Amino acid sequence: MPADTVRDVRSGGHGGHDELDQELAGLDHLDLHEAARRPLGLRVWSALWPKLFAIGLVLAIWQFIVWREWKPRFVLPSPADVGSVLWDDLFTAELWRAVGHTMRRALTGFALSLVIGGVIGIAVTRSKVLRVAVGSMITGLQTMPSIAWFPLAILLFKISEEAILFVVVLGAAPSIANGIIAGVDSVPPILRRVGHTLGARGLGLYRDVVIPAAMPTVLTGLKQGWAFSWRSLMAGELLVLIPGTTSLGARLQFAREFSDAEGLIASMVVIFVIGVLVDSLVFGQIERRVLAKRGLRTEASNAPATVLRRRDLVGAAFAR
Repeated sequence: MPADTVRDVRSGGHGGHDELDQELAGLDHLDLHEAARRPLGLRVWSALWPKLFAIGLVLAIWQFIVWREWKPRFVLPSPADVGSVLWDDLFTAELWRAVGHTMRRALTGFALSLVIGGVIGIAVTRSKVLRVAVGSMITGLQTMPSIAWFPLAILLFKISEEAILFVVVLGAAPSIANGIIAGVDSVPPILRRVGHTLGARGLGLYRDVVIPAAMPTVLTGLKQGWAFSWRSLMAGELLVLIPGTTSLGARLQFAREFSDAEGLIASMVVIFVIGVLVDSLVFGQIERRVLAKRGLRTEASNAPATVLRRRDLVGAAFAR
């Protein structure tokens, strides 16, 4: 940057500020152009090939174990045999009915967990007495295995949908509440002071300052809540078989009872793929947008993190 520009900036001249903005705008343009220069196909491939490599490695190890005859083929079938069964199942209505029933349970349970865990988490962050009273209990509930709740759930609700949802909520709500508590606790005090200085009070302070600052940690709690609810649901569908309904857990149980190893592993693959898709297409997209808005991830549609850091460094240098 020219020496006269530096002098103008240090002296507080408006012309120096204008030239500084032009300099930084040029740097921003270069970085944004670099981020947007990569073709769409290359960006997709760079995100896809590590996953494909990992899948190929797992299949290769699986096939090697089958060739070594560690277990009989009717107990541990080859990837080709499982793939054939899975391909046939994809064109049957029974599989999609099971997927639909399981996803309906998962979404209902997670929605209830979100409401209950959100209310508890916000209440604990607002009350010191409540934090001391139930703060450690929330962590204790989170560490309890989901399967430990099923005897009580069956005793309370018999063999019913309510028993499954009861365990799903108890598995997910504590994680969501803990995520909210940790997110609010991690907000720097200086942000709260700035909010107070600007006139934010009560709910306005939470809406405009605390919640946006806590969102990355809260999102981590939501992801953990979904993971716990999905695991609890699978355990519930294995233990609580409701007559007249089909689900992915019921397919697993029936395949085990009939020694159908190919069908059992095929159902496991479906459960795994659903978990990966939900994490990538739902929580992954939300996480990328939240981080991009805070300059923590480089996005072509947002100012890259390198640009934000450069602005901070240049501003700090001229402030001195």
